Amino acid sequence: MARTAVLLTSGLPEQRYLVPQWPAPDNVLAVATKRDLGQPDLPPMAGFNLARHVTDDEQRVHAHRCQLSLDLQLQQEPVWLHQVHGTGVVQLPLATRALAAADASTSAMPGQVCVVMTADCLPVLFCDSHGTRVAAAHAGWRGLLAGVLENTLSYFADPADVMVWLGPAIGPLAFEVGDDVRQGFVSADAQASHYFVPCVHKPHKYLADIYGLARLRLRACGVEQIYGGQECTLSQSQDYFSHRRDPASGRQASLITLL
Repeated sequence: MARTAVLLTSGLPEQRYLVPQWPAPDNVLAVATKRDLGQPDLPPMAGFNLARHVTDDEQRVHAHRCQLSLDLQLQQEPVWLHQVHGTGVVQLPLATRALAAADASTSAMPGQVCVVMTADCLPVLFCDSHGTRVAAAHAGWRGLLAGVLENTLSYFADPADVMVWLGPAIGPLAFEVGDDVRQGFVSADAQASHYFVPCVHKPHKYLADIYGLARLRLRACGVEQIYGGQECTLSQSQDYFSHRRDPASGRQASLITLL
């Protein structure tokens, strides 16, 4: 029987993986990892941390990455990026194994795994309706404002043919930002003002809806098929790492690949 995304994700443990609910083609495998507190609770990290740049045990992180590849039956190791809160996009496969400084990756080649790591920032997964190209982007507010989603979309022939899934990020009731962040988005698009709510008793502070801001940007590019965006990494402490909640935090991953 041919490998399909449905077959590969049907038996995944719910405490470790969130499977997107979107009408992606059968040859598009996409998942986001969760904290999975059933993992050994070792200091300073607790759960299924996949990041090497935080203060976790190197062997433990390596074991987690091996478990990820085993669970998803990946043919190749994911291409981990050195994320810099920018707008750079790399196309896979890379010519070198060196860690690429970028915040998004894309590929039209089966087996190449696009992945981003987050712990409050917004992970965004892309695919076209024919299952010929995929991409993953890391969109913190800086990258989102600077255009990382637009840069990623530029690798697709027709934005109207692209579907997008918004992975686990800090929710609209938890993401407190300053007036400078609000002004940045509103200056770029006046409609962005709808996604900022003034904080009670905190002058010049707002609650920002990063999911809403991402949808606004995507729709402005012609993307109408947008899914996900219901999680909150800060408030769902059993499910997700959150840098704002726990500064010494691990990272979850959101990844996508063509089979």
